[in-house]
Order: sequence, then structure tokens, then C-alpha cells
Amino acid sequence: MMVMRWLRRRSANDPGPVPSFRQQCEERVRALGLPEGELTLQALCAHIGACLGRTVHLVPLPLPAGSPDGMWISAEGSDFIAFEARLAPVHQRQVILHELGHLVCDHEAAPVMSPEATRLLMPSLDPGLVQRVLGREHAHSPAEREAEFVGSLLGRRIGTWTPQRTWQVPPEAAELAARLSALESPAHRSGEEKAQ
Repeated sequence: MMVMRWLRRRSANDPGPVPSFRQQCEERVRALGLPEGELTLQALCAHIGACLGRTVHLVPLPLPAGSPDGMWISAEGSDFIAFEARLAPVHQRQVILHELGHLVCDHEAAPVMSPEATRLLMPSLDPGLVQRVLGREHAHSPAEREAEFVGSLLGRRIGTWTPQRTWQVPPEAAELAARLSALESPAHRSGEEKAQ
């Protein structure tokens, strides 16, 4: 996260005028040093991961009803962007870019997963290992607006979207995908209906 910390120090020590919201977001994207030309979404994830010294995995899932369309799950050494597999491809792209915006902006996440939920979804991981989960905050919060704008700027650098009917879940995320998918299982839904 060296790039993001540099931006913060520079902003804090710069005696000049305070940059506008737009300028701050554009500077964050410029600081990534993205290669020239159009990138694929996967190449963008790889580049951002390399800048952060982490691996960024895209995880398509049928998410439970009422959940956000995407979420960023950060674990030791890796970041997972889970997104709703049933969305239209253009919407999937924007969700992924939004979550990447949170990574680029080095946002701190409000913990939204209890240790019990972490154990349910990832029993092989120590709940302390899962550092944060970033879901949707209030849509008008500064962090959400910044992530959306940075995601839009990143979107300008990727090639034309080509619909991909299936996404491969990376082996590192297979267990997570299976557990999140189980939340949408018919047995789970019928239990929710009885509870209502």
C-alpha cells in the first residue's frame, strides 16, 4: 500500500491549495502507474495487486437476497472481490471497479462480519486472519463516492467489455465460494421464509 500512503503524506505536507475531490481521485489513479493502452479487467486487478503487494481475486457468486451486489473481503496477503454472478455483465464490471476503488483508496472497512459469520463462511481460517469485509455503506458516504469515482476512472483504462458468461472461481477462493453459495441454497431460503 506504499502508493496510497505516499499520497496521504504528500497531501498532508503540501502547503499549496487543497486538491478538489476530482483531483484527489485522479491522482490516486495516476499514482498506480497503469501501463499504456487498454487493459483487461484481469490485468487491472493484477496491476493493482502488484502495487499493493497482494493478490486480487475476482469471485463470482450467486449472493443471498438482500445482500450487496459486491463486496471486498481482505485476508492476509489476498483480497477477494465477490460479486453477484447473475448481474448483467456491464453491471458486474461496475461493481468490480467500485470494489477496486476501495482498494486503490486504501479505505478502512467497518467490520460487518462477526467472528461467527467468519467461521461459518471460512472455517479453515482463523477469524483474526480475516481483517475486514467491505460491503456497502451508506451510498452517499465519502468513501462510497470516492470508490465509485475512482472505479469509473479505472473503467476508462480497460478495454471494451465483452460479456463473459462464466467466471472461473480461483482455487484459492473455492471454499469461500462454496460457503457463500450455500447461503443462497433452497434449504437456506426456506428457513428464511419460515422465520419471516
